[in-house]
Amino acid sequence: MLGRFTSLAVLIAAGSIAVGGMATRSVDAPATAAADHDNGNWTTQARTHGSGSVPAERASSSGEVRLGRSGDSHFYADADINGTNIRMMVDSGASIIALTRRDAEAIGIDVDRLPIGGMANTAGGNVPMRVVMLDSVDVDGIEVRQVEAAVIDADMGVSLLGQSYLSKLNAVNVEGDTMTLR
Repeated sequence: MLGRFTSLAVLIAAGSIAVGGMATRSVDAPATAAADHDNGNWTTQARTHGSGSVPAERASSSGEVRLGRSGDSHFYADADINGTNIRMMVDSGASIIALTRRDAEAIGIDVDRLPIGGMANTAGGNVPMRVVMLDSVDVDGIEVRQVEAAVIDADMGVSLLGQSYLSKLNAVNVEGDTMTLR
């Protein structure tokens, strides 16, 4: 039991540090391609990109979005992806948006037709991931167009709102039990 609490405390501390580091990031700051990193994170494994790969860009913003901390200590957002509402866990440690197969199919992505672009290192072992470009990701009026994502062939339970979206915002702040996206 003590081990679980210790693991949870480490996870929360790491997430807080990662989110705090993003707080001063500017929209105009250059984005580093996830494939250029080699830190073992599943989202940074080598991937192939389709010919239609376009850098993500911030499209519009209606101000700020406030997210309350959930009972499981995470922050969740309802994102409109390509016109479909998807419930996502905000994960500043994920280099790109990670979609469950179920959510990808709900958006209209034919997952089986996407080429495998690498392997995801998960707690359950290595699983294939398929890279896709999302036309639009909108969280309560903060929209980013042309956002890279990966469909993960594993039982993640929930899709992750990662850096391919978050790094395009003016700021991401956590104060107490509230996360603010600007």
